[in-house]
Amino acid sequence: LAEDDCDAPTGEWKSREAVRELAEQQGWTLKRIKIDDGCYEVYGTDSAGRRFEAKIDPVTLKIKEIEGRHGHR
Repeated sequence: LAEDDCDAPTGEWKSREAVRELAEQQGWTLKRIKIDDGCYEVYGTDSAGRRFEAKIDPVTLKIKEIEGRHGHR
């Protein structure tokens, strides 16, 4: 397994609503939330309007990885 994969049992996961709340706290506008490699993966725009995708631990809601498309259209 890759280091950035999540492996917690789904019974321990926070809800998608909790992910939306995290996004709001970060100033993000989410377009999509999906599950990939056992992690939440979100797609959206940051407070400056730049698109990004982030991988979030479903239990701790810690941002494990974030990829921006800064300067790309």
